[in-house]
Amino acid sequence: MNKDIIEGNWKQLRGKVQQQWGKLTDDDFDVIAGRGTELAGRIQERYGISRDEAEKQVKDWQSRL
Repeated sequence: MNKDIIEGNWKQLRGKVQQQWGKLTDDDFDVIAGRGTELAGRIQERYGISRDEAEKQVKDWQSRL
């Protein structure tokens, strides 16, 4: 799934993101607003992982959609 589809369907996908990364807050979701780079950055912060690992997790998640 490409980033345009994620941005366009953010409201529907938000629940799936929350299931995958439960540490993200409502404020995080407001900042992310469907942008993959923001999603990876917030995952990195909340889970204390590297940027590369966060981007890999987002990419893997996108491929399962």
